[in-house]
Amino acid sequence: MTLADIIPSLRSSLRAPLTQVWPSTAAWGEHGDLTIGGVAMTSVVTAHGTPTYVLDEADVRQRCRDYLTAFGGDGVAYTAKALLSRGIARWLAAEGLRLYVGSAGELRVALAAGFPADRIVLYGSAKTPEDLEAAYAGRVGTIVVESLGEITRLAATAPQGQRVLLRVLGGTEPAEGTDCRFGLRIGSGEAAAAVARIVAQPRLTLVGVDCSVGHQVSRFSVYEHEVRGVLEFLAEMRTRHGVEPTELNLGGGHAVAYSGGDPSLALAAFASRIRAVLRLAAERHDFPVPRLTVSPGRAIVSRAGITLYHVVAVNRGPDGHILVAVDGGMTDCPSGALCGGQHTAVLFGRTTCAQPVRATVVGRHNDADDVIVPALTLPADVHPGDLLAVAGSGAYHHSRASNYHLVGRPPLLSVRDGRTTTLVRRESSEDMLLRDVDERDAA
Repeated sequence: MTLADIIPSLRSSLRAPLTQVWPSTAAWGEHGDLTIGGVAMTSVVTAHGTPTYVLDEADVRQRCRDYLTAFGGDGVAYTAKALLSRGIARWLAAEGLRLYVGSAGELRVALAAGFPADRIVLYGSAKTPEDLEAAYAGRVGTIVVESLGEITRLAATAPQGQRVLLRVLGGTEPAEGTDCRFGLRIGSGEAAAAVARIVAQPRLTLVGVDCSVGHQVSRFSVYEHEVRGVLEFLAEMRTRHGVEPTELNLGGGHAVAYSGGDPSLALAAFASRIRAVLRLAAERHDFPVPRLTVSPGRAIVSRAGITLYHVVAVNRGPDGHILVAVDGGMTDCPSGALCGGQHTAVLFGRTTCAQPVRATVVGRHNDADDVIVPALTLPADVHPGDLLAVAGSGAYHHSRASNYHLVGRPPLLSVRDGRTTTLVRRESSEDMLLRDVDERDAA
């Protein structure tokens, strides 16, 4: 028997701890309120409604600084697909990061924010003509080559001296956990053929190699395998073609925790270990140590983001636990199905002495996979009108949100030092109707 069982009124003060999966500025406020960046989340709900994405600016900036400390200045390029807006692009530029963009749209947002074009890298396994034309017009610093056919297109259209990185898969056999879809295999000879084609093109300058080893990777060995395979490959290319690429981007894919038991990448230890492996591999092949960079996305913004919901219904599941339905779902929280995110959530905005019970948080879309939090504990008196905050929604929630059921996408807000700023406004029904052409008008 606990003290809370003996004195039930104590339960209202024994709130769920805000662990490392919550933004760094998260704290419990008065009357059960949740604060982020010094802003009460109940005030955000009052002003902006739900569902709403909230991003802790201080947390994002601190993660940028952590990465720069680990990998040095100019050694970190944020991958925009995780989350991007003009405001976020300005934070990244101010912190000194580079930027990986995967489309003309992401590039347009970055340039509109004033992000330096020479610090932008365009990547993508199937770049469209629009993507490439936008990169040329915007004077993007570097383009990642990801197929043999792409080299021919670049050679015909790129400006003179275009810097390129070659995306490769290192080693003769992929390491466990390696994503084998993205890159030219070294073991098959594809990567060597690509180098030969690139160096034969006067418009293109091969400056380095680029890797994408997977997602949610916490084991150093996956990256170590890639480094060793890539250095052996570079030494061979020097012998064959007389080239010494000076850059090695190891990509991202760094694991983050969505719940207390999830593994995450030990950043400082990882950086130290990889630099040592890279140095030893270079020495083994008598090759100059390339400049090491990484391109995290999720690891920069995941923890900084939360999503706010209203509870709209509470029912009992077949095994007796409660099903808590909220006013959002798979349209704004797609990572449960797409990214394997096992989120956690807390009730906020009031105190309660009710016992904790097993619960599942589900969405509004009447689909079996519309599950936001599969398993957690909530107070037994949770009821419609209550407020829930879901942790770890900074990455791939806003960027992958959809209009399923013709539901508008939530706004993206940032909080810092007691202030709230709208980064992206809420999408309205009028916004969606603007794209829905009335055939009577078309006629």
